[in-house]
Amino acid sequence: MNYKKRTISGPGVLVAAAFIGPGTVTVCTITGATYGFTLLWAMVLSIIATIVLQEMAARIGLVTGKGLAGVIRETISNKFFRIFAIGLMLSAIALGNAAYEAGNLSGGVLGIEALGLSGLFKIGGITLNAWSISLGVLAAIILFIGNYKVLEKILVALVIIMSLAFLITAVMTKPDILALIKGSFIPSFPDDSLLTIVALIGTTVVPYNLFLHASLVSEKWSGKEDIPAARRDTVVAVILGGLVSMAIIVCAAAIQSGEVKNAADLARSLEPLFGDYARYFIGLGLGAAGLTSAITAPLAAAYVVQGCLGWKPNLKATKFRLVWLTILILGIVFSSVGYSPVEIIQFAQVANGVLLPIIAGYLIWVINKRAVLGSHTNTTVQNIISIVIWCVVFILGARTILKVFGVL
Repeated sequence: MNYKKRTISGPGVLVAAAFIGPGTVTVCTITGATYGFTLLWAMVLSIIATIVLQEMAARIGLVTGKGLAGVIRETISNKFFRIFAIGLMLSAIALGNAAYEAGNLSGGVLGIEALGLSGLFKIGGITLNAWSISLGVLAAIILFIGNYKVLEKILVALVIIMSLAFLITAVMTKPDILALIKGSFIPSFPDDSLLTIVALIGTTVVPYNLFLHASLVSEKWSGKEDIPAARRDTVVAVILGGLVSMAIIVCAAAIQSGEVKNAADLARSLEPLFGDYARYFIGLGLGAAGLTSAITAPLAAAYVVQGCLGWKPNLKATKFRLVWLTILILGIVFSSVGYSPVEIIQFAQVANGVLLPIIAGYLIWVINKRAVLGSHTNTTVQNIISIVIWCVVFILGARTILKVFGVL
């Protein structure tokens, strides 16, 4: 099979690997346990929004041959707004991913511990987690290889493992197919569900994935002639990622218990129904989700710093490696000792809340500039859909900011 024509591998799969992290698994678990199938439609909406935004980011990356951060840096002529944009991107993506990396590694550790494997040990009175350190080191080794094709194959394998784990478990629950279809395509708003709906969309439409995607397409493809292949890759991979998220909701819906707060609880709750198989599948899926996000978050941050500071694209460059290594080390330290940098996370959440609608708006603006995209600008229908999605994204950003300040 021609490497360039594959539709189930590529940057799209890395994007799916990035958004199906421990946070997504937790949100989907709580959603299913609390509301059953009734909010599956929100995931369908999330999938559509993600496809539209990621396709635009990929198109910009292929046509310009640059990452999104680099394109922003070069197309904003006003010095004040350019500095503001660079500062916002560095705060939201680089600093934010450093803070979130501990959560990615901790999520992977939860999956391993769900298999009954404990990794706690003490040094000088400080309790550390060997699994957290091991996952961080493994992520560092994979990133240090610095070969896109190798990175892609590893993450594709992890996504397949994660997908099979959650999809098989969902099938084991023997869901009501009619109720599942109804929940997927007929919107409903149960009491107190609005914030959960917004959270479902927010955990799928992720700002750093837009930067990651725009940079990675140039690693795999050569230019604008590969836009159709990139579009197929995006659609297939994001739909697969969405199906995995929906499968987690289906698994949790089989419990219908408010006591289920994360995937580890889900594994324990399903065990009486399906025996050790549930624990193994859920643990394996969560472990893979944590590891994929632990790899893609530092990688995305490195690409953003590279674009913001005008470095030449090079996965093996020392400066590039120092960025993702710094983020990984911080994640390993915070997760292994069980410390959560709350203030940094809150700052990053506010920055992301501001960045998401700005970047989505910027995508729509640039994608319509013939001077940049030539004949590959948006059609009228694409623009209408994009503007509707921007409104959703604006609500997401506002919700994130208000939540941080305790308004919600």
